[in-house]
Amino acid sequence: MNRQEDFAGWTVGMKKTFPFSGICRFWPMLLVLTLPGGCCGPDVHRLSVDRSKTAESEYTREDALRMIRASEGRLSPVYGPLAEQLVKDLELERRAIIGIDIGSGPGTLILELCKRTEGHWINTDINPYFFPYFLQQAEKHGFDGRVSAIVADAKALPFRDNYADVIVSRGSFWLWGDKLEAFGEIRRVLKPGGVAYIGRGFSENLPIDVAKNVRGGQGGTLEYDVTKTAQELRDIMTRLKIKDYRIIRPRLNNKEGVDYGVWVQFHKQK
Repeated sequence: MNRQEDFAGWTVGMKKTFPFSGICRFWPMLLVLTLPGGCCGPDVHRLSVDRSKTAESEYTREDALRMIRASEGRLSPVYGPLAEQLVKDLELERRAIIGIDIGSGPGTLILELCKRTEGHWINTDINPYFFPYFLQQAEKHGFDGRVSAIVADAKALPFRDNYADVIVSRGSFWLWGDKLEAFGEIRRVLKPGGVAYIGRGFSENLPIDVAKNVRGGQGGTLEYDVTKTAQELRDIMTRLKIKDYRIIRPRLNNKEGVDYGVWVQFHKQK
């Protein structure tokens, strides 16, 4: 796609981007979820508004556009297989769930999950510049009544206790700052018996040649220590006293030497 082409109401050129005022018509979606009882009261509205006041300077439209281009380009083969893996491993098929994707950005994973599940999915991201694109894409695919978006920090999720059946996140947890606090929030928001799947990288079912091409587009080498990250996730589970968890290293030691990253899956105690 040419960088100056217009798609889904957006201009993707570096100099032609949508104005911040374009977000304003989405504030009802950002501040009040379409699900009844989804947020935990007036404090949530204040948190969302206060974060959004600084979003224009802290989190830019250029940041959003870069990730949107990546999601439509080199990362595009990743989301479908990941959604299939999640539906299978977390037993989501034909379940009317409430799901949250933290740091979903363009919401590509949510759209793939909507194709394979029932219920409602919420894009929870700290950068509101993603949301016009996400909501337009959801409408385009016929999912506009099944998704919401809300500005939030992973360390202060604006949902009541025991709210979500499933919480997922791909590729953002390394940006959460105090990860212990963020994972504690995930556990709080999950329903008893609910499941979280958090990590970075690829799913087991992604073909090795596709994974290799994606890694090649990233320079061929990882920018983080996967073994160290796996231990960090174990330590977090231990400190939060979460016993029902597993650390996942997909296709570890494959012949092609492609690193599939690391994930943690855990359940909230019933």
